[in-house]
Amino acid sequence: MAGRPTKFTQAMANSVCERIADGESLRSICRDDTMPAKSTVMAWLADDAHQEFRTKYALAREIQADGFVDEMVEIADDGTNDWMEKRSAEGDVTGYQENGEALRRSQLRILTRQWIAEKLKPKKYGTKIDLNHDGKVALVPQISINGKSD
Repeated sequence: MAGRPTKFTQAMANSVCERIADGESLRSICRDDTMPAKSTVMAWLADDAHQEFRTKYALAREIQADGFVDEMVEIADDGTNDWMEKRSAEGDVTGYQENGEALRRSQLRILTRQWIAEKLKPKKYGTKIDLNHDGKVALVPQISINGKSD
């Protein structure tokens, strides 16, 4: 067995960046036995000899942020598990009730992606500071969830 790759190659660097741009976390990518360890990727990023990789990695993270925003819309629009059957003691269906667990999980998934998108691409998805003519500072959220301002 050869072990995990440690030597920098453009092909390996491109693969890491493509997978990040597709929405995978670096941690998940580095769990793959055919990929370098996370510490190796971090060393490549810190090495001045790999400036092109640093640039591609930063771009991949920005693309990932845009993908997370798309996912937020998909999660919000997916009502598949929002309701569940309510049954009597005999097992008969008596109606439907909200599936609170699924709704909370969807909300958590959206909020996590929102937070990450804000950090990865703050100019596009971060909270803007609006200086009004009256000298007051107002925070203006870029993304709202369920029609509510954050």
